[in-house]
Amino acid sequence: MLMLKLLVIPGFLLLISLAGKRWGPSVAGWLSGLPVVVGPILFFLAIEQGVMFAAQAATAALSAMFAMIAFCVTYAQVAQRLSWPWTLTISLLVWAMAAGVLSLIPPSLVFSVIAAATALLTAPYLFPSVQPIASGPVPKSDKLLLRMMAGAMLTLAVTLLASTVGERWSGLLAVFPVLGSVMAVFSQQTRGPAFTAALLRATATGMYSFAAFCLVLALALPRLGWLGFVLGIGVSLGMLVITKRLALRPK
Repeated sequence: MLMLKLLVIPGFLLLISLAGKRWGPSVAGWLSGLPVVVGPILFFLAIEQGVMFAAQAATAALSAMFAMIAFCVTYAQVAQRLSWPWTLTISLLVWAMAAGVLSLIPPSLVFSVIAAATALLTAPYLFPSVQPIASGPVPKSDKLLLRMMAGAMLTLAVTLLASTVGERWSGLLAVFPVLGSVMAVFSQQTRGPAFTAALLRATATGMYSFAAFCLVLALALPRLGWLGFVLGIGVSLGMLVITKRLALRPK
């Protein structure tokens, strides 16, 4: 199980990096909306804590979409003005403040749906209007390796912490911007702030898939048990197809 935790995210980061190299930031960001971080974390929580715990964590994860999109918007905006250390620090502080506020609100699936829908619907209007340069320096192999290592370590840390803090914070931590922070930092370093903003804009659109996965798990796990994960994956992939045109259209 430990090896699975360490391999899933690095492998997906490699695929996203190759997609960004081949098709640009919109495709890479759109693909990153898949629940490749929250899915394994909720699955491991279901194994270790039970499916009811995982269902409650999925409800919290759905509301945490608000914090995640706040991170993406903040990073995209600040990256136009500051270097990556300052941009990452400010963006993570925004995520932490949003997650902290969400943790104080009594858990409710209705509230989680409203929070996620509000974030997803308003996000397109909050990103900077930029035109990324199609061509540019391609990330070197050592950068890709560092990206994969960072993703593995972040995933392991979040997974271990999520299993010790209760279902509310487990769900919030499951939506910690593991992929978002790693991709944003390395994109800003290698491709520039405009590329990074386009990547994060597409990430926010791809997160309809992420939200659908969490919603299905919150509804299905108490009734269907482990089949809820199968249903969640199917709905998530279907939502990814639906949002393809929206994510990849010219801005």
